[in-house]
Amino acid sequence: MEARLQKIISQAGIASRRAAESIILEGRVEVDGQVIRELGGKYDPELVEIRVDGKIISAPEAHVYYLLNKPKGYVSTASDERGRRTVLDLLPEIKERIYPIGRLDMNTEGLLLLTNDGELMNGLLHPRYEVQKTYVARIATGLSEAALRALREGVKLEDGLTAPARVRVLETAPGRTRVEITIHEGRNRQVRRMFKAVGHEVLALKRTAFAGLSLEGVRRGEHRALTEEEIRSLYEKAGRQQG
Repeated sequence: MEARLQKIISQAGIASRRAAESIILEGRVEVDGQVIRELGGKYDPELVEIRVDGKIISAPEAHVYYLLNKPKGYVSTASDERGRRTVLDLLPEIKERIYPIGRLDMNTEGLLLLTNDGELMNGLLHPRYEVQKTYVARIATGLSEAALRALREGVKLEDGLTAPARVRVLETAPGRTRVEITIHEGRNRQVRRMFKAVGHEVLALKRTAFAGLSLEGVRRGEHRALTEEEIRSLYEKAGRQQG
């Protein structure tokens, strides 16, 4: 069956569809030996030979889905040009080419999904579907009512006003306050920047839930495969039909 070239690349687990478009425009894709530099072409991957960076894309790999409890000290990429440890180092037995859905910065821990299903990845990251992400942040002092109200209504960052967040204080103790915050946007280091905008530095940050999934039963640094029911639920949240 014919499909757009960027979709074929995405479904093969090479990259997200948007990243696949960039790969094509950079001249890194060949179809039957011819370099393709334009978007929009449709091909049947069973009838033509498609190469990305010289490597043949065969029939799409079977899709796999994993939930990882990421520790601090790992970058959320498949590889790192600076030689830092990546989240894939925590799943050495996985043979498929998997990629994280979104990112957690190096000093943030918690729930991270990894898959080679580019279609699902695109849906879960698309702002249209407002997929929920919950974090627990530790700060040094308590939050004022004004700061809480600002987080709940939206705070102004350098890249614009944030959407309203769900916020609740979990614990207040001398020198430590733990705050749970749920957002649906995916801006870079957004939670840390939101707290900074209301006058608080985040000392520790953990993502505890994403798209209805939690870390229950998964220790720090460990991972598990998703169940069929969980995968179906993710497809619904991503506005996609499961193949």
